[in-house]
Amino acid sequence: RCKNLSVSFWNSYWMLPSDVCGMNCFWEAAFRYNYMKTHPSEKMHLAVVACGERLEETVTMLRSAIIFSIKPLQFHIFAEDQLHGSFKDILDDFPYEGKVNYTLYPITFPTESAAEWKKLFKPCASQRLFLPLILRNVDSLLYVDTDILFLRPVDDIWSFLGKFNSTQIAAMAPEHEEPRIGWYNRFARHPYYGITGINSGVMLMNMTRIRRKYFKNDMTAVRLQWGEILMPLLKKYKLNITWGDQDLLNIMFFHNPESLYVFPCQWNYRPDHCIYGSNCKEAEEEGIFILHGNRGVYHDDKQPTFRAVYEAIKNYSFGDDLVHSLLQPLELELQKTMHTYCGRVYKVFIKQLTESIRDLYARRSKGR
Repeated sequence: RCKNLSVSFWNSYWMLPSDVCGMNCFWEAAFRYNYMKTHPSEKMHLAVVACGERLEETVTMLRSAIIFSIKPLQFHIFAEDQLHGSFKDILDDFPYEGKVNYTLYPITFPTESAAEWKKLFKPCASQRLFLPLILRNVDSLLYVDTDILFLRPVDDIWSFLGKFNSTQIAAMAPEHEEPRIGWYNRFARHPYYGITGINSGVMLMNMTRIRRKYFKNDMTAVRLQWGEILMPLLKKYKLNITWGDQDLLNIMFFHNPESLYVFPCQWNYRPDHCIYGSNCKEAEEEGIFILHGNRGVYHDDKQPTFRAVYEAIKNYSFGDDLVHSLLQPLELELQKTMHTYCGRVYKVFIKQLTESIRDLYARRSKGR
């Protein structure tokens, strides 16, 4: 693995400090690009559920996925009917260059229990539970919340599918790294996965395996399939759950822990990882790979570090120079947030982003 080759070239070209170079470099990026060209694969499927005032946030998430990804993307967008026209107008204007397709779907729940599912936690949130049953022709899928931002190619989290063992059907990150501030281990009134539970904002699924699996549960000695277990779980725990569908997933994987692949916190980095002091060691070492601005932090002044990243990606124009139009202005904005706990570690917010931009330019150079 290369270490410092071409570092001086990149530093002089971009005038960036050497400590953000990390492990990747020009030749490593070029090798990776060659590998992708000689190992073609099917497109990556990404799903999101958007309701209410989530149009702009969803579009910004999709933009972040498009900027860096290598293999083709298929977006599955589940949205309220009144949002479909706006999504179509915006997405049809994107310069996809042939690497992105999208399909819009209505919000749908099982007819006999639609009202209960709609009012669970937030409007439409529990739609994600039914994706394996709706997208029956999709083998694997990456589901993300609307408040997700990709700071490296979707390809990289997609590759975790190849790391699943024979029993694993899905991958998620822990809800907390530090049990002293954990929610599930302090307050949950239902079973949950592991020590601190799991967060479902970024969920990678082998949906073929999900549809085939029979799940252990605490309702019957008989194992139930995905479509059979959801409603009984809701009926049993609806008075005890706080975070809706995420709680139901925690209950399911508590009883079936062998079915979950757990990826590190930098793949689902949230305010809890820095507002009480930095507690995601992987992000400190390698940077943030996927940013999750939950609790509305992209839209208020409580966590300006998160908001700065969101605004930078939202305002970036496809085709503009990523260094001068996105990275450098973002770093200046992040430096203004150093009065906050998250701002004190602002370099973790641009470390991987810097690598992703270098990698992208290396691929473009190699492709000429």
